[in-house]
Order: sequence, then C-alpha cells, then structure tokens
Amino acid sequence: MTILDKAFDLREETIARRRDFHQNPELAFNEVRTAQIVAQELRDLGLEVTTGVAKTGVIGLLHGAAETPVLGLRFDMDALPIQEETGAPYASVVPGKMHACGHDCHTAVGLSVAKLLAAQKDELQGTIKFIFQPAEEMDGGAARMIAEGVLENPSLDYIMGFHVWNELPIGSYGLVPGPLMAASEIFNVKISGKGGHGAQPHATRDPILAAAHVITALQSIVSRNVDPLDTAVVSVCQVEAGTANNIIPQEALLTGTLRAFKPEVMAIVKERFRTIITEIAGTMGCQTEIELITVTEPVINDEALVALMTEITLEIHPDATIVTNMQTMGGEDFSLMMKKAPGCFMMVGSANPERGLNYGHHHPKFDVDESCLPYAVAIMAQGAMRVLERHPG
Repeated sequence: MTILDKAFDLREETIARRRDFHQNPELAFNEVRTAQIVAQELRDLGLEVTTGVAKTGVIGLLHGAAETPVLGLRFDMDALPIQEETGAPYASVVPGKMHACGHDCHTAVGLSVAKLLAAQKDELQGTIKFIFQPAEEMDGGAARMIAEGVLENPSLDYIMGFHVWNELPIGSYGLVPGPLMAASEIFNVKISGKGGHGAQPHATRDPILAAAHVITALQSIVSRNVDPLDTAVVSVCQVEAGTANNIIPQEALLTGTLRAFKPEVMAIVKERFRTIITEIAGTMGCQTEIELITVTEPVINDEALVALMTEITLEIHPDATIVTNMQTMGGEDFSLMMKKAPGCFMMVGSANPERGLNYGHHHPKFDVDESCLPYAVAIMAQGAMRVLERHPG
C-alpha cells in the first residue's frame, strides 16, 4: 500500500476534522478547543506531548529509530475575525469568526500526518517535532513559541510547512527555491499639530493636511526609491482623525504595512518612510511619532529541500503542475522558524473555480476544494520520512 493509499484511507477523517475545526473557529491565542483536540489526538498516537506553549500551542515529539536528525513540521491553528458568508453546511457557528485562510485544513492535515508517521515510527531515521502553532495571523505566535523554546530540546535540523493556496488550482503545487513570501512590517504613525476651529485654519497646524501629503508622498518610495527589478509595498490602511465637522483636530493617526522580499530593499523602504513622514509633517508645523513593528521575515526556501519535496510531489501526484516562479507579498511567521533551520514552505493548490471555490484568502466566502487534503497528507508524510533518510543539504 502506497503512502497515498494510506492518506486516502484517512480522507474522510481528515475532512471531518477540517470541517469540525471550520465550524468552531478560534482566534489568536484562544485556540483552546482546537489545542485540546490536537493534544489528545497526539497523546493517543503515543507522542510525547507538551501543551501551553505560547499559551495555546502544542508540541508533539515522535521518536523514530534514531534520535537525529530532527525535523519540525509546523501547522497553524488560528482563525480570523470575519463573518462567514459561504453558506456551506459546515460554516462557522461562531458569529464574527471564521477560518478564512485555511488553518483548519492545516491542523487537520497535521493530525493525519501524525497518524501516518506514528504507525511507521520504527522506520523513521530520526525525530519529528510536530508544532501546532497559535496566532499566525499577525499576532506573533511563531515569535512567542520560539521565545518559549519550541526550536530547542531537541533543536531542529530542518523545518517544513505548507499552506492551502486558493491562487493555485487543484493539482498545482508552489515549490519555489529561494524567496517565496515577503517580509512584513506594521507601522503606526501619529502626526500631531495644533487644533482649532474649522473656520479659522490659519490659527492651526492641521495634522489632516499633513497626513494627506504624507500618504501621497509615501507612494513615491516604491516608484522612485526601489530598483524596478526589485519589489516592495507601502500601504496606508487606516486613517483616523477628527471628531466633528467644524473642528481641526490635534492629531491624525495612520496605520498600515510595509512589505519586501530582500532585507536591503526593506532597509531602503524604512529609511525613506521615516524621512518622508518627518520632513513633510515638519514643514507643516507638525510633529511625528513613528512605530515600526517587524511581523515576519521573508520566507526563503532551502533549495535542497525544495528539490526533494518536488521529487516527492511528482512521485505521489505524477500529473501535478509544479510552480517554481510564484511569489506573494503575503507574510508568514513560519519565516522566523526558518531562520533557525533550513526550511521548505510549499503551497498546495486548493481552488476549484467550477465549484465556486476560488475566493481569496481572508474573504468571507473563502473555502477550498477538500480533494487537495489527502495529497497534502501524503506529500508531507513522505517528505518527512525522506528528509530524515537523506539529510538533504
């Protein structure tokens, strides 16, 4: 029986798990029910389980015939604060919360991978650390897990993860050597001026006017400071100012995101960002406070691991389409774990336009074609075994 046959034997269980998680979404650091299910399932499989890592994270150690190498397999668990509009029979029963990114799929696949590998633990040439992570959605789950020792005791030699991806159709896999996802920074900017009556603007220092000029000027960073052969994003996503239609306020608040693949490009973006805000606001008599928060590093895949996972994907799914040149400005805090060990993060195509399953991630109608799940299980399980056998790189 092949690994794909075994994954298909678990198909109904995997889908049932996914739908249960989908109906019962939990937000960042509140994945209590999900974590309890994960922990119990791993214990039942005989893994050495640690709970409460980064509040709701779960770690499961599966010891094989050898102690090393150690491979981490990471699966995220959190949902989003979105009201679901899919109309699916397994739609969220929690108002205002939804698995709109696919983490329900990741958790369900992770449990099925654990089940397959636990049944073959005597054949594993190393140790597998299953990492079920909370709070991937911009809330620092990976950073907190790392701070609490997830990559140590035992330390990792490799790490892998995957994402169902509705920008790729069923049967396609994103396996990209090198940069795949962008580094991400959040910014909070306060522009402070002098408020006053809207009928007497000459007596004020208008922070709204300053903010308007700042927002426009920030768009020059990508077009005039970043090499056209590179890429970056500067997006102001929230603007807050004022309380009435005849009062010029004391301050204006801007929040948003910066994205880039290369550290040197991000450095340029951040330097110009600070300069533009400070100097433009200054010319209008306003002061500024600028906060930049690093959310993710770029996801940069190890070439040897990508080559191995490509080989395995084509063994398991011979007619698959392998996409090697895709990149996305989306961020992924899996990147922080990849800084500690060579890693591979693959995209599993999950869209099916014919069934209307092609809404983008974070959309209230987001859903996936679940036929991709057994393939994800088989590829991740076979990949784990092969990495331990071959020690790539």
